Amino acid sequence: MVLTAVLFTGCATVPKDYPRTESTAFEDYLDTSVGQLFEEAAREHPGESGFAIIRYGRPAFTARIALADLAEKTLDAQYYIWEADATGRVLAEHLMQAADRGVRVRLLIDDITVAGRDAMAAAMDAHPNIEIRIFNPFANRSARLFDFLTDMGRVNHRMHNKTMVMDNAVAIIGGRNIGNHYFDVATDANFRDLDIAAAGPVVREISNVFDYFWNGDWAVPIAALADRPYSEADLRKTRSTTLKWLAENPYPYPLDQDVAALRSELSSIRDKFIWAPGQIVWDDPAAIAQGIQEGAINKAFYRKVPTLQKELLMESAYFVPRDRAVEAARQLIDRGVRIRMLTNSLASNDVIAAHAGYAKRRKAMIEAGVEVYEYRPDSMVSKTRAWRGESKAALHTKAIVFDRESVFIGSFNLDPRSSDINTEAGLYVESPELAEQVIAYMDEGVRPENSYRVLLGEDGDLSWMTEVDGAEVRYTEEPETTFGQRFMSGFIMILPVEQQL
Repeated sequence: MVLTAVLFTGCATVPKDYPRTESTAFEDYLDTSVGQLFEEAAREHPGESGFAIIRYGRPAFTARIALADLAEKTLDAQYYIWEADATGRVLAEHLMQAADRGVRVRLLIDDITVAGRDAMAAAMDAHPNIEIRIFNPFANRSARLFDFLTDMGRVNHRMHNKTMVMDNAVAIIGGRNIGNHYFDVATDANFRDLDIAAAGPVVREISNVFDYFWNGDWAVPIAALADRPYSEADLRKTRSTTLKWLAENPYPYPLDQDVAALRSELSSIRDKFIWAPGQIVWDDPAAIAQGIQEGAINKAFYRKVPTLQKELLMESAYFVPRDRAVEAARQLIDRGVRIRMLTNSLASNDVIAAHAGYAKRRKAMIEAGVEVYEYRPDSMVSKTRAWRGESKAALHTKAIVFDRESVFIGSFNLDPRSSDINTEAGLYVESPELAEQVIAYMDEGVRPENSYRVLLGEDGDLSWMTEVDGAEVRYTEEPETTFGQRFMSGFIMILPVEQQL
């Protein structure tokens, strides 16, 4: 009986014969208030788009809520993870409030963390102005392990993009998913992360990419995956449950006050945008699924690297360099190009396998001349910004600055999974002024109270240098870790799993 159940479960397939209407981004963005507001600045900067980085979690969440509240025509959101915690539920409720006003909401979520929440998504989808699609869904909705066993070639490809677009006029794109950990709300751990807001012509490019994903075969309506048809009665029940849950588990900051302040300062915020040439760089899921070994973003990165003359600054949550990267770094440094990298330490990394992949060539990168820093789990940045308690700090940023002249900010980690397996998206902007702002953010991360400088001694051993209460401290093994963590990292390092990290 058990074997029969397993076999039948393993034979489940993704539904293909389901109604799905093609739709595209709202074209008349100038008919909206925010569209008109930013068009005034766009006319003064022909051929350029406006950009502003969003450094910290609280304003990053406020900005997303403001997009939902200010929307007049459309909201498009595309995310790898959308948690059912305070931030996830608050943003979902604001999307529904926008839909109540007549705003068309399109929500595309990767299926990696939707497990157990089909009913919640299907109820939200029952709203006449909301449509939810799931990217590359698992066929076995309650036993996903079987998909990994029987259909690994398909389900291994995930959509790692993080994008939100309002009225085709303003967009936010970057490293943050939707969940407490990304917005300085969690009490156990919070991520250091970075987003970039955009206005002007590049927003239409972002919308075109969203439309491509939305109308592609990989995006399946939640209604085709749900166990039954869901009605507006289900929607009302779900919203009631959500509001009750939020009353018991409230968002900890004064959100209404934050959004009101942002709305009142919208014109001044617009005036602080930096206008410069920019473009979205993204991976095509069709190309990756066809077995192409290198995504578009990775190709663009390796085309850019040989042109560098002075400096390459990188901040990546998961950094898994391969031999090609070590050699490229060595060649740059031999030409006099400075390279600095900030990534997670073993103590701050939430994916120990990723750390193992990084540690495998860490010494080689330092020998090549790369300045290597690892984020501390007790970073002072997180201590001073976390809303309560001594939450653990972790790094989630994905940002690169080239020669202090151009930047890339997005979802792309410097690892094989981002390079070859998942889809990613980010903005490349040519602006020394914006680069200066991103560098200031990066410099904060490598301060000794926030990170360890990893050094190579004359004896060939690594050491970690930092500051504690203003005094220099050196460690001779991975700081703030247990023997078990170090053993597991070392064990994974010898396994043939690097291409999946």
